[in-house]
Amino acid sequence: MRRAFLILPVALGLALAVWLWGFGGMDRVAAWAAQGQRDAQNAIAGMLRQLRGGDAAAWSGLLGLCFAYGFFHAAGPGHGKLLIGGYGVGRRVPLARLVGLALASSLMQAVTAVALVYAGVFAFQWGRERMISVAETMLEPLSYAAIALVGLWLLLRGLGHLRRAWAHRGHHRHDDGSCSCGHSHGPTLEEAGEVRSLRDAVALVASVGIRPCSGAVILLILGHLMEIDMAGIAGAVVMALGTASVTMAVAVLAVSMREGALAQRMGGAGAARTASVIEVVAGLLVLVVASQLALSAL
Repeated sequence: MRRAFLILPVALGLALAVWLWGFGGMDRVAAWAAQGQRDAQNAIAGMLRQLRGGDAAAWSGLLGLCFAYGFFHAAGPGHGKLLIGGYGVGRRVPLARLVGLALASSLMQAVTAVALVYAGVFAFQWGRERMISVAETMLEPLSYAAIALVGLWLLLRGLGHLRRAWAHRGHHRHDDGSCSCGHSHGPTLEEAGEVRSLRDAVALVASVGIRPCSGAVILLILGHLMEIDMAGIAGAVVMALGTASVTMAVAVLAVSMREGALAQRMGGAGAARTASVIEVVAGLLVLVVASQLALSAL
């Protein structure tokens, strides 16, 4: 019964992937998300005008719309989901930690948007078009390239684990990955997947957060022009929380899929090899997709 429960996320994930890429589901989701973003953006502009006119009650409407915009923005094709999902499948990350990384990466996008807009306004005297151009033509490809490097790292790391595991597969192993000679040959399941360093977290958050949401940039510019800067900043943060609501859900699905797949091997050296294969596949997927997105954004 427990094994059947663990298999369920894997089955659901595979079914979702087939629908998205095999039956045109991705195009439908993208169109739905784009329309939702347009509707929310138009309504946000109206709420900003109400705030500018002194209507304090418009605060709740503005923040609600900003959250909705962030949700629709994340629901469409995006690099945050790609990295969080690929990393969660490729490495054995505690669920709470991956969810925290998803939240941090989304909030980092808001920080980047604020930094870009106010540096552009006060330091470089950039206009709206220039700031959006920097976000979309410079920071977006840079973010995709950074994500591709994370994918390459996952791929190489998984290949290294797989090579060591297969090099010593002839030894008699115990469940902990050691052999009768008293030494360990190749990674155990825990060694193959555990996140141990702050470096991993920084790389993930920075690669996603370096590219601000264009909607947040526009909101911040409008807020500054209308002299309601705090409304723009608060709205950008809430947009990031809306984005995080989707990426955190992806994190939960990714961890559930990985644990469900590894549950079939019941631990030991076989599970460690399976974990290495999963890491290789996840890294390759992230590398290929992020590279394609980087090239298309140039």
